Amino acid sequence: MDDPYLDIAKLIERLHRRFLDVVRAELNQLGYRDLTPVQAMLLTNIGTEEIVIRELIERGYYQGSNVSYNMKKLVEGGYIEQSRSPHDKRSVRIKLTEKSRAICEKIEELEVANGEALMAAGVTKSDVEALRETLRNIERVWSDLIHYGRG
Repeated sequence: MDDPYLDIAKLIERLHRRFLDVVRAELNQLGYRDLTPVQAMLLTNIGTEEIVIRELIERGYYQGSNVSYNMKKLVEGGYIEQSRSPHDKRSVRIKLTEKSRAICEKIEELEVANGEALMAAGVTKSDVEALRETLRNIERVWSDLIHYGRG
């Protein structure tokens, strides 16, 4: 029996890897050999804010060990500036450098081009909106499973 619910997690994982492959190809084309796709997406998730690293983890984007490793590499590569919080010296605040803001602009251009490619392939705005709502519902259900169990 072909149950589409059983395929969802696998499909989401494959799409995530494929998206990272698209970002990797873009980074290679732009000449960024010292930046991984995950690190590039980390930069876009920081955006224009100055935030505490913990916020990236709390937003649900990354696991702690991944963030620590990638932050170290991003600081070494000149993509992130760090400073100690004036209120809590244990807390490190981060923000993008000019170098990383340029990358974020390129990733945004890539995302626009991806949207245009979807439209050219016949995917409508209503298709995308319905998919977004479905994915948010899946995220909500899975989050509830984590917090409340199968009940």
